[in-house]
Amino acid sequence: MFLDRFEKHFMSFNRWLLILMLAVMSVIIFANVTLRYTTNQSIEWAEEVARHLMIWLTFIGCGPVLRYGGHIAIDNLQDALPGKLAMALRVLIALLITAFCVFCIWTGIDYMDRTQYQTTPSTQISMAWIYAALPIGMGMTLIHWLLIVRSYVLHREFASDAHFDATASASL
Repeated sequence: MFLDRFEKHFMSFNRWLLILMLAVMSVIIFANVTLRYTTNQSIEWAEEVARHLMIWLTFIGCGPVLRYGGHIAIDNLQDALPGKLAMALRVLIALLITAFCVFCIWTGIDYMDRTQYQTTPSTQISMAWIYAALPIGMGMTLIHWLLIVRSYVLHREFASDAHFDATASASL
């Protein structure tokens, strides 16, 4: 089925993008710390690039965390309500999450437009590239959410696979 293949490839793309960004950030920070302590010199752009990669990691990683139910939630009200009311509450939650993602995408595009002529101090790239993390990350989060929202609303289930156990992470 097309949707299953899309979901598999989209999740794989998202994971590898996170892995690549984290690896690049780790190498930059390690190299900068090593140089600072061995030669008393540092890479002047390292902290800036690492900070920007952390911003991107946060927004790109938001979708998989939402997909597996890893964000903080208070379930007491759902647990106390009868089945149909609990489902109605989940519909309301689903609408609010969808609206929040759309709002963040809209706001992120606006921020990109407002900051396109500002540049970062060290690398001199447009701040719009940094703010692009918000609409792109929340767009990807929205796709993750739309792929699982039906099972969440109907059965209060999040996605699960061999790479992540939502129940175990929620118990931390």
